[in-house]
Amino acid sequence: MSGDPQQPGPQQPHPQHPGPQHPVPTERQSPYETIWRGLPDTLHPRLRDYCGVIPPGHHGSGHGSFDRVGTPRRWLWPLLWLFGRPDVLFPGWYQGVPFTVINRPTRSPRGAPAVAASRTFQFTTGDRTMIDAITAEPAPIGLVDYLGARRRLRATLRARVVDGAMHLDSTAVALRIGRRWLTLPHRLSPRVALIERFDDAEAVQRVPLTLTAPLIGTVYEYAGAFSYEIREGDGSE
Repeated sequence: MSGDPQQPGPQQPHPQHPGPQHPVPTERQSPYETIWRGLPDTLHPRLRDYCGVIPPGHHGSGHGSFDRVGTPRRWLWPLLWLFGRPDVLFPGWYQGVPFTVINRPTRSPRGAPAVAASRTFQFTTGDRTMIDAITAEPAPIGLVDYLGARRRLRATLRARVVDGAMHLDSTAVALRIGRRWLTLPHRLSPRVALIERFDDAEAVQRVPLTLTAPLIGTVYEYAGAFSYEIREGDGSE
């Protein structure tokens, strides 16, 4: 999940907001507000709570259901177990999975604005929790998603707004080995694509994610809908 930052202009029939690549972290901004220097006017109003700063003493809370999670390609399950365990990717193919998401404001080790997220998937075989942290790293890095509690994987992301929805596309993927990060060659790197959009007809937020790999295609995905709101407390209750 190129070019200089641009502030959004008047709304067009198919607006796109490319998102700046040189964030300037501030004390009271979300990672998205940092890279965009404020939320774009073209972002759907109901996504502003999701992308905006979470006030101190509050957290973001979401509840919903995934239509599908994982991959039906059984031969990929051992690879997902190897590279995604225990809190990033979940081998298997599941449908109708209830889930919750908790977003908490935090700071990265470098002091940049960050949001730590935990998504609990209520599989029939037991609950599993995906952990990640979206951060706005200093230039020239930009928006980065650190995956897993131990942060063994990271994806550098390009953020843009298209027709009111937020699109996140990975531009680089790196693996942490000891204290060093190894960036995978572009031609071999998996690609992450995620969309957050609000469905006015159903009054829910929809999120599809796909992970693709060169020569293989889709290796992992999830898609579903949920309701989201900012609540008081740290979300630990």
